[in-house]
Amino acid sequence: MGFNKADFIRIRAEYSKKYLIARERADQKREALYTELPDLYVLDRRLQATASEIMMIATSHPANAEQMIADVRARNEQLQAERAALLAAHGYPADYTDVKYECEECGDTGYVDTAMCRCMRRALVLAGYESSGIGSLMRTQSFDTFSLQYYRSQPQLYDRMEKIKRSLEQFAKDFSKDTYRNYLFYGATGLGKTHLSTAIAKDVIDRGFDVLYVTANTMIEDFAAKRFGNGGAEATNDLDRYASADLLIIDDLGTEVANQFSSSCLYDIINTRMNCHRSTIISTNLTKEDIQKRYWDRIASRIFGDYIPVPFLGNDIRMQKLNER
Repeated sequence: MGFNKADFIRIRAEYSKKYLIARERADQKREALYTELPDLYVLDRRLQATASEIMMIATSHPANAEQMIADVRARNEQLQAERAALLAAHGYPADYTDVKYECEECGDTGYVDTAMCRCMRRALVLAGYESSGIGSLMRTQSFDTFSLQYYRSQPQLYDRMEKIKRSLEQFAKDFSKDTYRNYLFYGATGLGKTHLSTAIAKDVIDRGFDVLYVTANTMIEDFAAKRFGNGGAEATNDLDRYASADLLIIDDLGTEVANQFSSSCLYDIINTRMNCHRSTIISTNLTKEDIQKRYWDRIASRIFGDYIPVPFLGNDIRMQKLNER
């Protein structure tokens, strides 16, 4: 799995903190009760002593060790019953001083034995939504919410879009660290490019991989901020993620300022990811001819030679939805 490194470090630190907080709260409750109920302190010391006895017996290996351990455990159970009765008599539940973890499965450590707990995995997925750059879009745009009804008036187009959706859904479902496939989504606005890109991003993040979704304009601005400073401006994204993210989605190619610097950045990103065999999706309103005119031959040749073209055709879905209101 390739969870975003910064997300992992932050979530891991959060787990360490809440683990300690849970134990500290239990300690505070226990110390407060010792003041109120001195007999509880005595019982707890005796319970601790039984644990030490069992350890001593186990390490010294006496002939009747099994019976001795059974006797100590029986005494421990009796003390536990006395403790519960004492707490109940003063209006407290038996587990009042127990450590209360958010996740009892892993004890807020994030791991069960050596495997990552599902609670931590979920936390990393949610963090991945936000660090992807399209956390808000993922709440409404998925494969389930991508409707083909807007293509039904054109049967051939409907069949094509159905196949495209099915193919992209399979791509997201099968995504792994060994996946290497690039796509070029092209067509006019309002035809579903962003929706399907978001759907792919969500499913890939759900599988535990790092996805970075960014507009071409923001991407170039990030590199410009790093290169030129731009009056103290900072990059929106960690520049290393443009190369290291398991899946990079570049939206709105063609909206960025066209110059030698932007073309150089775009070439470096495309070329680096190709060399590293990391998947990329580029979405644009430009036609093939527009791309050839606007960008260096080296960029166009890589896009058309290594990216699967996915044309989006039909009538503006956004306008169709507005007309339905």
